[in-house]
Amino acid sequence: MPALRLGHSHTHWVLLCSLLAGLPFVSAVAADDPVFLSQPEMLQDHGAGEGPVWHPRLGLLTSGEGNINRRDLAGQSSVFRADAGSNGLLFDRQGRLVICDNQRRQVQRIEADGTLRVLADSYQGSRFNQPNDLTIDSKKRIYFTDPQYGDRSGMEMLDDEGQKVEGVYRIDPDGRVTRIIAHEVDRPNGLIVTPDDQFLYVADNNNELGGARKLWRFDLNADGTLDLKTQTLIYDWGTTRGPDGMKLDQQGRLYVAAGLNKPRPPAQTADRPTAGIYVFSPAGEKIDFLSIPRDETTNCAFGGKDGKTLFVTAGGTLWSVRTAVPGYQLFGGR
Repeated sequence: MPALRLGHSHTHWVLLCSLLAGLPFVSAVAADDPVFLSQPEMLQDHGAGEGPVWHPRLGLLTSGEGNINRRDLAGQSSVFRADAGSNGLLFDRQGRLVICDNQRRQVQRIEADGTLRVLADSYQGSRFNQPNDLTIDSKKRIYFTDPQYGDRSGMEMLDDEGQKVEGVYRIDPDGRVTRIIAHEVDRPNGLIVTPDDQFLYVADNNNELGGARKLWRFDLNADGTLDLKTQTLIYDWGTTRGPDGMKLDQQGRLYVAAGLNKPRPPAQTADRPTAGIYVFSPAGEKIDFLSIPRDETTNCAFGGKDGKTLFVTAGGTLWSVRTAVPGYQLFGGR
């Protein structure tokens, strides 16, 4: 897909994508209009390491300190699910919570009656590494990343040549699991599918010496496979900390958590503070950056009554900032 320039063509593209995706159309903003309407405010100083997700009645859930934690609509914090071992969290269209449990190496779902169901824990007889983050397309197919951070001695995922695999997988509604990325991404972390099922964005987050710190986009086929030949580099963070979690707003713009404020030589450098939220247009152009003063900026999620609050997790802390455009949400969106 050729790059689109901001301006009238950008406005038309946003309108077309909104109609195709069945989204309520949000009036297009001009290229020079602000993305963020406030400075980031710290809401909590602990308990929010990863996985933020909004529920219109529960409030915000986050992964932190081994638990799934809740910040309710009144701003009160509590433990929602103890010893969850979770990272990525997402409510599906039915309001069920889908969980990447990297401790138990599973993808799980809390059903409507409160029972916990394991959706996937292995592929071709081998246990997953550390299910990290997830996204769901319009056909209810779940895509998740499976990197390995830290000790690699317990990895079971190998390809036919015996090489270790940090891949991306798809869980179909019938429970079948398919690997859709094996080695095209160095160490996949955050990911998101566009509402029209056209693209899958994948964060390449290998922060070891010489590792990739890149944001990729792939064309998604109708059957849930990727056209690997369409792999497109959107942004390269170089030698600072790479991209982590990401979300979309209702304009199709992508908000990516990445960067570092203090260098961690020799593998991670930061000549200037780079930690925060990077915003990209639907055409893949970087259009804004929001600095977060706490390392590491790990993820973000839209929420609030009008969907225009972006919650950001960073080093266990939780931040919020107001945005001009509401976020796209599977469940409970406007």
